[in-house]
Amino acid sequence: MDATLINLMKDPAGIPFYPIVFQGLYILTWALHAAFVLLSLGSMGLSVYGSTKQKRDNNWKILTPHLIMTGKLSVSLLIVLGVAPLLFTQVIYDSGWYVANTLSGAWVFIFIYALVLGYMMFYWYQYANKQGKSSNTLIGAISFAILVFCGILMHNFAVESIQPTKWMEWYAPNGVVDNSGWNFHIDIVRLAFMVSLAIPVTGIFLQAYSTFASTRNDFKVDYLEFVTKMGTKMAVGGLLVSAALFVLWMLQAGELFSPVVLATIASVVILLLMAMKNKNSYATVGMLVVVALFISGVRELIRYNIMSKLGYDLYGYKVNIEYETIIMFLSTFVVLGFTGIAFILTMAWQVGKNDSGKPYVATEGSAVSKLGNASLIIFCVWIAVYFAWGMVALFKNML
Repeated sequence: MDATLINLMKDPAGIPFYPIVFQGLYILTWALHAAFVLLSLGSMGLSVYGSTKQKRDNNWKILTPHLIMTGKLSVSLLIVLGVAPLLFTQVIYDSGWYVANTLSGAWVFIFIYALVLGYMMFYWYQYANKQGKSSNTLIGAISFAILVFCGILMHNFAVESIQPTKWMEWYAPNGVVDNSGWNFHIDIVRLAFMVSLAIPVTGIFLQAYSTFASTRNDFKVDYLEFVTKMGTKMAVGGLLVSAALFVLWMLQAGELFSPVVLATIASVVILLLMAMKNKNSYATVGMLVVVALFISGVRELIRYNIMSKLGYDLYGYKVNIEYETIIMFLSTFVVLGFTGIAFILTMAWQVGKNDSGKPYVATEGSAVSKLGNASLIIFCVWIAVYFAWGMVALFKNML
């Protein structure tokens, strides 16, 4: 199969900016999305285990509800952050994503409802655990299984979108069109690698959690040591398993000796050493972000090589630069987004440091207060500009 059909499926209007920029944004946003996917799976899976031990072990009694809260917030963030990489995929690889949705249309609908059900049960799980219900472990396990199932479905869509040579075979097996939407294909090695990353990600999170909690007066030393040891074991053991699976995946993809892959392996080795020593857990988290970006880059490298070998010229995509769109996007992503995130992170940090037993109140002139006011002002200005710009475009095209 060549890229004739794929190129015909390109948007005839072109794209509003250079393809390499969208490619870079895809790598960045997928890495952020994946980080919270893995943290949600790891923290929730560990919380389900902890719910079986918290009645007999005081350390698990403290840690389990914290893991549940971490998982709940991570699911929220992974859903929000998951929108961006899908949009960038549609911009530069629109044919692959639309074909995957056609082949597995039924699974796409199931995914939406399964995600809603799994997330709703997550809240039920949190409530049941807080009330000490005996059924909380079962509820948590069901919610966890549903969310894992959602992840497997997304893996299926990704695998289908990067195998154009098999599209006709899947759509019309033996010459008979199958428009049921029940196509389902997974890559066991790739899926196992992605899922295994939840273990070291959660382990490194626990190391950072222990460091953060050590500055408070309401956590005992033995509890912090318990969390640190478990986090280190999970981080080191999980990284070794993930590294082995990554090598198998690269051998399967024929990319083991690619410079990007070799750089990824080197970054994983550095991360492993940092996790083992655990001298600065915050620096380890920073290195984890670097590894996530490399892994996201490897995914994109595999897709780009597959498509380019067929004759799909990503960088030859028709470009119709729309400066208005780019300016609006950058003002939203950089100015509003970064300021808002800085406010939320700073506030969360200060709230977490508060061990007085009273609600945290930001004082006038503090960093939290300044960032909060700036975020509100920028957001109001952004709304005004957004609607004003939209009205100008509307009447300009109508008159």
